[in-house]
Amino acid sequence: MLSCASLAFAQAGGTEPKPKAEDYEAHVQTRTAAIGAEFMIHSISGQGQTYIAPDYLVVEVALYPPKGQAIHLDEGAFALRVNGRRPALAPATPAMVAASLTHPDWQTGPRLEGGIGAGPADVIFGRPRPTQFPGGQQPLPTPPRAPDADPPGGIQPEPRVKAEDLAVQAALPQGDWKGPVSGFLYFAYKGKAASIKSLELLYDDAVVKLR
Repeated sequence: MLSCASLAFAQAGGTEPKPKAEDYEAHVQTRTAAIGAEFMIHSISGQGQTYIAPDYLVVEVALYPPKGQAIHLDEGAFALRVNGRRPALAPATPAMVAASLTHPDWQTGPRLEGGIGAGPADVIFGRPRPTQFPGGQQPLPTPPRAPDADPPGGIQPEPRVKAEDLAVQAALPQGDWKGPVSGFLYFAYKGKAASIKSLELLYDDAVVKLR
């Protein structure tokens, strides 16, 4: 049975917050809430899966408002400063991250496929030629594959969450929230993570030093 905390996070999205802000690698106190944060580099984890978003820096953020008080969450209130550079990076929307994971080859452009002429001398671009066999022999047909064995106990496994779905589901929830809440923030970044010497998450009146 799911705990109340686990059930709430599963219904609202985001990640499951740790018990307190001090349980994260970096943590600070702001005017409105305590914040814990961890630099995940490019990884997105959840539901037993881990994926890499190579074009984004990923930061897990948890906020802990005072007991009995609510906090308004807006990803636009956060920024990420890399190596002290200005301006700081603004968060990308989860939908943008999902699109990059769904279509990683968008920047390579569409593949060219067309034909010239007709008959056996056709020239085809972007599609492999059929294999020729000596003496005009045809390849032997592939034998049918044996059916997969039934899962143990007859219970079907849970469907595996896709990378693009997890990027959206595990993102920091938006809107008003009463109690601890956490999730991922994404920042578009084309440089190498190894070149990052200092990394600061900016929110409200606070600076969270991640590196």
